Amino acid sequence: MEILWVLIALVMLGFVVVPFVRRGRGTITQVPAGHPDAADPANYGFAREEELDIRMPGPDQDLLDVLDLVQRTQDYRAAQQLLAGTDAESERRWQRVQAFAGAASLELQQRPGGVGEAPGGQWLRVWRTELPKDAGGAAVHAEFLVQQAWRTAAPGSDEFRIIMEEAKAACGEAALLAPGDPVPYIVELSVARGLGYSQQEFEQLWLKILDRAPAHMGAHLAALHYWCEKWHGSRQQAYAFAEAAAARAPQGSLLAAMPLFAVFEHLPEVNLVSGFYRSETVTKAVHGALHAVHSARPDDPMAAHVRHLLVFFLVRGERWAEAMDQLIHIDGHVGALPWTLSPDPAAEFAVFRALAVAGYEANGGNPATLPH
Repeated sequence: MEILWVLIALVMLGFVVVPFVRRGRGTITQVPAGHPDAADPANYGFAREEELDIRMPGPDQDLLDVLDLVQRTQDYRAAQQLLAGTDAESERRWQRVQAFAGAASLELQQRPGGVGEAPGGQWLRVWRTELPKDAGGAAVHAEFLVQQAWRTAAPGSDEFRIIMEEAKAACGEAALLAPGDPVPYIVELSVARGLGYSQQEFEQLWLKILDRAPAHMGAHLAALHYWCEKWHGSRQQAYAFAEAAAARAPQGSLLAAMPLFAVFEHLPEVNLVSGFYRSETVTKAVHGALHAVHSARPDDPMAAHVRHLLVFFLVRGERWAEAMDQLIHIDGHVGALPWTLSPDPAAEFAVFRALAVAGYEANGGNPATLPH
């Protein structure tokens, strides 16, 4: 099947590429952004590249409607009401807090304000001013500060530390307003990574989350970053954390997919081993993730995160039919790893989708044989 990759490259690029792929945290550097798909995605009911939604990993129409309303009117009340009606321990609440914070942060980046001009994200400031005791607003504000730190300052700089210290204080305020809500502590996981909490301090924070939401997938993904080799742990510690989470995963939990995320976080920048993506370590992690999505509730909002990463590994492992099976569940949304690491997530996703389609068709597949 190695020749298939070369043939695909010939069709997509018009010249021969070397038979290994150089990657930079998920990017295929030989393929330019904006390339035409290897096959018309409409044949499979897939969205065209320009139609892909980069904001979210999967559908949440209530959130999208509220985001559009808040950004259009600059009135926070719809956001406040949506969060107030979202279960505190749910994965969806965490995703919605992230989305509102991200929207405010991007608005501020696009409209920093100046003489006679109000800065973007003003609705979040008004929300905190008018409803200082609202737990949802407090959590969004804490996450907003975290995103601002990562977006606007260099880790380790004085500016970064100042913003992160402010975020840490905001997490504490949010936790006091909703003692049973794990979200303020999940937000603090990123603070812990940025400020370099000791492992003992991090474990104490982690126990607070386990007391409130022991099977929270979003929390486990946030914690995994801390234990990675590039931050405050090691490959062995990250694998151990992920494997322990998978081992204690209750029936129907997506925690069984955690080892796949640990593998992804420690991929080599340049892979010259043709069979790496079919190695025992990768195969075992992929099988665990496949089992997790097959066992999860159909409406689990974190399933899309797992399916997106599965597409990456299944395509690299030349498991075309299985990759296509994941694509029919997630196509249309690309706001997840690994695509979000690219400057153009939609184009990056479209590359892998094109490879999956080409591989599927080269092995006798067609739209009629793809189960929906």
